[in-house]
Amino acid sequence: MRLLEDASQRAIRYLGGLSERNVAPTSESVSGLARLGINLPENSTDPEDVIAELDRVVSPATMAMAGPRFFGFVIGGSLPSALAANWLAGVWDQNSCLYDVTPGTARLEELALGWLINLFKLPSNCAGAFVTGDTMANFSALAAARHALLARAGWNVESDGLIGAPEIQLVVGAEAHVSLFKALGLLGLGRNKVTRVPVDSQGRMRDDALPALSSTCIVCTQAGNVNTGAFDPTQEICERAHDAGAWVHVDGAFGLWASAAPSLAHLTNGVEEADSWATDAHKWLNVPYDSGLAFVRDSEALRAAMAVTAEYLPTSTAHRNPSDFTPELSRRARGVEVWAALRCLGRSGLADLIERTCRYARRFAQGLSEAGYEALNEVLLNQVLVSFGDTDTTKRVIAELQAEGTCWCGGTVWQGHAAMRISVSSWATTDADVERSLNAMLRIAAKYGKR
Repeated sequence: MRLLEDASQRAIRYLGGLSERNVAPTSESVSGLARLGINLPENSTDPEDVIAELDRVVSPATMAMAGPRFFGFVIGGSLPSALAANWLAGVWDQNSCLYDVTPGTARLEELALGWLINLFKLPSNCAGAFVTGDTMANFSALAAARHALLARAGWNVESDGLIGAPEIQLVVGAEAHVSLFKALGLLGLGRNKVTRVPVDSQGRMRDDALPALSSTCIVCTQAGNVNTGAFDPTQEICERAHDAGAWVHVDGAFGLWASAAPSLAHLTNGVEEADSWATDAHKWLNVPYDSGLAFVRDSEALRAAMAVTAEYLPTSTAHRNPSDFTPELSRRARGVEVWAALRCLGRSGLADLIERTCRYARRFAQGLSEAGYEALNEVLLNQVLVSFGDTDTTKRVIAELQAEGTCWCGGTVWQGHAAMRISVSSWATTDADVERSLNAMLRIAAKYGKR
C-alpha cells in the first residue's frame, strides 16, 4: 500500500504543477531520458525506486497534454472524475469481455453506451463498442459494413475472406482523415481503392459531386474536419446513398460531440440517418487514453463481424458481452471512465464543456484577426487555422511558440497554405489561459511583422 500512496502523491504533484510549467518538455529533460539505460537489469529493483525513477526522469520529459494550454491536437486533459475512475478500474484489473465474468464493468459499459446513443440522437437500437481510438472505431464500424453489404450479396466474408468476394465500392471526401484510410487498409479494402469526392473551401464533401453509387458501396462522411471543424452534408449524402442501397459511415472523431451542445447541435443535422458512426471519448469527453467508440445501426452486423466463441468461455445469452462487439477479446474496462465522466458532468455539464471550448476557439480567431493575421477557416467549432504570412514565417512562429512554452500549437497545411492549428478541447482551459496563450502568440508573431 505504501507504494500506491507514494505513486498517487507523485501523480497529484504532477497534475498540480501543469498550469505553471512549460507545456513542452525542455531539451534538457528530453536528454535526461538517456539515464533510463538500454539494457534489462540482471537483478530486481525495489518498486519504490522504480516509481521514483519514473517520476524523476520521465515526468519532466512529458508534454503537458493534461494541462490547460495544450492546443496541438484535439486532446482533452482527463477530467478528475474520469482519472479517478481510471485509477479505480486499474485496481479492479478486470478483463471486461464477458458479462458473466465481469458483470460490474460490463454493466457500466452498457449504461454508458445507452447514454451516449441518447446524447448523439442515434437510433435507440444501435449496437456500440468501446475500442482504443478512432482508428479502431472506424475499423469496427466498417467491418460491420463490409459484413452487411457482402452478406446481402451472398458472401460470408468472415468465413471466406475477400478473395473472390464481390467488390466493395468506397467513396470518401478529399479531406477524409488518415485514420479512416488506415482502417480501410486493415480491413483489406485498400487505402487507395477509393473514389475521392471534391470538397469546398472548408473541407466539406460536395454532395453534388458524388459518383454513381452501387448497392455494395460504403460512403464515408466526416463530422468535424480535423483542420477546420467543418461537417460534410451527411443528410443529403444519406438520401443519395440509401436510394442506391449503399451504407453511410460517419467519422465523427470529435465533431459528433456537437450533438450534445444545444448551440451546436444543428451542425450534426442528418448524421443520425447514417448506418454507422465512429468517435473518441478521449477527445471532447476528456477521459484518459485510450477510449474510442463505434456505433452501428444494424447490431447483428457488428456482432457477426466481431463475435467469437470457445468452449471454455462462459458466454452469457441473457446479457450483453462486450467482446461480442469489439476486435479484442482481452480488453480493459474502458466504459468505467466514460460512465464516470457522464455521471459527473450530466447533460448540462457536457454541453457547457463543449460550448465553452468553442467560445475559446472563437476568441483566438478574433484576437489574431484583429492583429492582422489571417484565419483560414470559418470557426464554427473548436478548430482555428491561422496564417502568419508566407510558409517560412508561419513555420518560424509555430516553432518559436512551441519552444517558448506558454502553450503548444501544431502546424498543418490547409489547401496549399501553411497554417498554425489551434485545437481547444480541454476541460481545464480557462479564459485566463486563452488570454495568456493569445498574448504569447501575438508577441512572437509581431517579431516577424504583420501580413
